[in-house]
Amino acid sequence: CSAPETTAGSLTYAYKDCLMLLKEGVDPNHRHRLGWTALMVAAMNRQHSVVKVLLEAGADPNAGDHFNNVYDTSREKGIHSLEGEEGACGSNCSSSSVSSCPLSAVLVSREDEFSSRLSSRAGFRGCTALHYATLADDPRAVRMLLEAGASPLQTNGVGHTARAYAKEGEVSTLLQEWEGKFLELQARREAEERRRFPLERRLKEHIIGQEGAINTVASAIRRKENGWYDEEHPLVFLFLGSSGIGKTELAKQVARYMHKDIKKLVVLFRLIVHLFSVRAQVAKFIGSPPGYVGHEEGGQLTKLLRACPNAVVLFDEVDKAHPDVLTIMLQLFDEGRLTDGKGKTIECKDAIFIMTSNVASDEIAQHALQLRQEAERVSRRKLADNLEDVQKSDDIKISRQFKESVIRPILKAHFRRDEFLGRINEIVYFLPFCHSELLQLVSKELNFWAKKAKQRHDITLQWDRPVLDLLAGGYNMHYGARSIKHEVERRVVNQLAAAYEQELLPKGCTLRLSVQSEGQKEHSTPSLRLEVVGEDSSSRTLDIRPPLSPEH
Repeated sequence: CSAPETTAGSLTYAYKDCLMLLKEGVDPNHRHRLGWTALMVAAMNRQHSVVKVLLEAGADPNAGDHFNNVYDTSREKGIHSLEGEEGACGSNCSSSSVSSCPLSAVLVSREDEFSSRLSSRAGFRGCTALHYATLADDPRAVRMLLEAGASPLQTNGVGHTARAYAKEGEVSTLLQEWEGKFLELQARREAEERRRFPLERRLKEHIIGQEGAINTVASAIRRKENGWYDEEHPLVFLFLGSSGIGKTELAKQVARYMHKDIKKLVVLFRLIVHLFSVRAQVAKFIGSPPGYVGHEEGGQLTKLLRACPNAVVLFDEVDKAHPDVLTIMLQLFDEGRLTDGKGKTIECKDAIFIMTSNVASDEIAQHALQLRQEAERVSRRKLADNLEDVQKSDDIKISRQFKESVIRPILKAHFRRDEFLGRINEIVYFLPFCHSELLQLVSKELNFWAKKAKQRHDITLQWDRPVLDLLAGGYNMHYGARSIKHEVERRVVNQLAAAYEQELLPKGCTLRLSVQSEGQKEHSTPSLRLEVVGEDSSSRTLDIRPPLSPEH
């Protein structure tokens, strides 16, 4: 058989045939057109020598089956529309014989490779070779797969591990024993990975600036991961700072880190709390009590926590929430449980709750600017004195005295509950961007548009360092990184779009952004200039005409 035409089952007909096919270059993970692999077939049929040679050849013991059941697979693969008169398969199939009936063809393929012991109606999507060896009640195959790296914790499409299908006896005991080993090994690997690649470093790869906020959050999560936390209460953060400064992005990255091994699961539940700013809408939060409209639907928060009790939950704009919502959140933070409108209690002590607020954002921003100005004065003074220990650093820290004397009274006046503030593990401060961080933001935004220009129009976009300084000047402290995004769109992308519309950009050209001063005056306003760079490094400034005014 040639590799593209080889079925998964043909690899398992005989040990010698399997060796021959593998030597000819057949992929050991090649799938049958209906979704299964050779290792799954060998495990189900107790072919130990074939299981051994496939594993040695690199077959993946954790690959999941794409086959569900005979009827679903027939529909999904488009083998038959299931229309017409009843045929030999017993369904609405127009075929007149078993050999020509598509459903029967699927059933024959399945039973020919897996044996008829498996129900044709049961679902098998996501089952691994370990699931099939367990269904076959084969301790030897189970052990071979486990020793080759098969995960006893991997679930199939309906959420069951292999042990859920094990009979009482050796296979069940073996799987239980290896589950403990696997958890222990997994914990050691994760601990080693955390030591080698700390959370602070991971977060800084996605977030510009905010070193103090990153360190505070990472330290709290490290306590939780290593067992140094109060397991009776969930972890609660309050993120304070201006809009567009990284609060929501940090929450997203925390969620991605905490649930890195969970696939197809929404781990960051973002609730816009100001939507629950009036009493009539509070019921949507936890669900209406019995007898009221919407009782059966449940609440947004309770449904989410019931689905994932260890989720990362983001409460956006918590300062705009109705007091009744704060009462619910206080119960949640204090007891680690929540009672829904139906009277059912949901345990969520392992969850992480992150609240964001713009309260005191102006005070925080002004204090940070003062600290930076003071740091610059100290640095210049040291430089003038020729001291060797001069270090230029943009890293500043909010003082404890400022937090207690300025921020704490503002929070108490707004939330009016000491017990609510007392249940917050960490209040995290997000500071305005310094100049070096603004340059990183501008560079990131320009790289984004350079990638778009290359992908969509085959245009290479370059820029000089002064361009970064010019665009960084568009920073607005109240709008954060969004102001940089809008500045790049106004001053760069608008020119690119106009030049493209006026057919000034040859396909495959190289464009360079540079800064020029308007007029000859000393204090003239700088502007951006677009130049087409030739193959000989010569440049030509684009003459972009302004759009016609409406009266013309």
